[in-house]
Amino acid sequence: MTCRLLLLMLCLVQCVATQSQHTGREGAAEARQQGGRMDSLQQVGEVVILSKLTFREVIPTQKLSGEELQRLSALSVADATRYFSGVQLKDYGGVGGVKTVDVRSMGTNHLAVSYDGIVLGNAQNGQTDLGQFSLDNIEEVTLCNGQKSAIFQAASDFASASSVYIRTRMPRFAVGEHTHLKARVKYGASDLLRTSLLWEERLTPDVSLSTNAEFMTASGKYRFRYRRKNLDGTVAWDTTATRQNGDIHAERMELNLHGMLEQGQWQLKGYLYNSARGIPGAIVNNVWSRGERQQDLNTFYQASWQKSYGERFSTRWLAKYAFYQTHYANRDTTVLPVDNTYRQQELYLSTANVVELLPGWSASLSYDLRWNKLNADTYRFAYPTRWSHLLSAATAIDYRRLKIQASIVGSYINDRTRNNHQRKNDSQLTPALFANLYPFKGKWLSLRAYVKQSYRMPTFNDLYYTDIGSAALRPERATQYDVGLLMDRHLGEVHFSLQADLYYNKVKDKIIAYPKGQQFRWTMLNLGEVDIRGLDMAGSVALPLTRTGASLSLRAQYTYQRAIDITNRSTTYYRDQIPYIPRHAGSLIAGLDWRSLSLNYSFIYTGERWNAQENSQYNYMQPWYTSDLSAAWRFRLNGYECRLSAEANNLFDQQYDVIANYPMPGRNFAIGLEVKI
Repeated sequence: MTCRLLLLMLCLVQCVATQSQHTGREGAAEARQQGGRMDSLQQVGEVVILSKLTFREVIPTQKLSGEELQRLSALSVADATRYFSGVQLKDYGGVGGVKTVDVRSMGTNHLAVSYDGIVLGNAQNGQTDLGQFSLDNIEEVTLCNGQKSAIFQAASDFASASSVYIRTRMPRFAVGEHTHLKARVKYGASDLLRTSLLWEERLTPDVSLSTNAEFMTASGKYRFRYRRKNLDGTVAWDTTATRQNGDIHAERMELNLHGMLEQGQWQLKGYLYNSARGIPGAIVNNVWSRGERQQDLNTFYQASWQKSYGERFSTRWLAKYAFYQTHYANRDTTVLPVDNTYRQQELYLSTANVVELLPGWSASLSYDLRWNKLNADTYRFAYPTRWSHLLSAATAIDYRRLKIQASIVGSYINDRTRNNHQRKNDSQLTPALFANLYPFKGKWLSLRAYVKQSYRMPTFNDLYYTDIGSAALRPERATQYDVGLLMDRHLGEVHFSLQADLYYNKVKDKIIAYPKGQQFRWTMLNLGEVDIRGLDMAGSVALPLTRTGASLSLRAQYTYQRAIDITNRSTTYYRDQIPYIPRHAGSLIAGLDWRSLSLNYSFIYTGERWNAQENSQYNYMQPWYTSDLSAAWRFRLNGYECRLSAEANNLFDQQYDVIANYPMPGRNFAIGLEVKI
């Protein structure tokens, strides 16, 4: 299968290359006949201005885009989010391991993940596995704490406590260009092989097509050291083994149609992800290999249409249908056999409208309708259906050096199960207020603050699963407070920025989920109240080394979090740090570019944590760090742009677990080649 796919990609590259060269020769000849001078053409990247109402942001965001994403030794969107402040990545190890993101200790379910403007819903477990989204065709990944502060957005975006926005590459063509083709291949440790192909075509002056296909396979095997100590400090286990049952075989395809309108744009998208993987499981009770397998088939189709009418009114319409199928099987002889299939459907419709009432004062109104249904072949399954209605109203004031935004979201949730045996309704109003002040004329310093309430309904897993669901679970409510500053300055040729935020989050009836022996199954409970206080800092410096012709870039972030359980004074874990949240964490990215060469170094540190509610020595997890080094060389071969890269990940062979008893890979290497036409 792999050989056939590689052969097909090479054939496509050659065919399109031949056509591109032919088209280029014809265009040059035509220009000469018309007296044009090809060497005098000045090509400017395409800039589309849809409406000034769309860019009134108050709270700065954290972004990774373009060249910054290429610098990282990252396979997926999940790997890239590790470099944002305030983020904890839950990684169960290996290429195919589940990867979810927690922002400021609020929990994965409070994070909304938006893919090209539409939230990725998952009513089954409320968690989005970001490891399923490749960086191959991603143009930008953005983290917003609180919410994206522009008021021209869907009601679902206002409702979340934090958001990750994933924006895929939009085709851009220079004068005379009609076709782009990019092929990638990467081989690395654990028998990893990734091949991908990106094809972009200009169909008309206003319509373009892009399609991206990717194939990945890996054995998932890697050596690790398993070392555990008794409470008295003596060594209980110290051995080296090979991780088993972590293989993965996955295909991803995406098709996009982009169109431009007068003061607007539209997009159609089709997405398919299909994978079969082993679930290595936790290493406990001297069990080194598991028999768990999981197959995922995720498809969705979405459409967006946006248009401005003059400078005072803009409207946006969104629609989406998604079908997710998960087949989970556990054939371990030590447990009862499991072989179940879950099928989830989602229908989503949204409209957002913004109007400028007066110069500097605008307002918006948005409505979202979401329908979710879950079927399964398990015994006595509830077959739940959920209708979600969200209505938001927001306003923004932009007066000289002061920007203020306010919003309120009304949510109404209606759940029903088969034959209406269980019904659950809930409604909530969640307001938010944001402010940003520029005290100096140059606007190089901004001071910001916000307060926001958020709310999330328990998922289908939380409520209705026969073996773990609890219909008594209460909805989770949170209040967020934040004050911060941003400095962004140019001193000569040096550009630097620094932002810092102090925050306080209080979560009531917090729902905690963690593996229950099997990775696919979870234990659910309400912790009660959680008190979260923290500090986020992020800074970057861009420094051109003029004498050598090189440039240096640095990006660093630090996070301090004190997230404690304050539910019951009589418990042994009262005021203890909640599971898997480190007090200290940070990262560093350094890049050095010289001519066609680039050298990149990234460092991640996670401080001490505990893997259970009680912060005892038995539940203690040591700090860990990793260092990744990569180098890339850009060159031209037969007129094609090429990029050859090499990576050394976990350079110092750190042995660590992100999740207890799920060992991560040690030192590993990878090489890659990219060809653009």
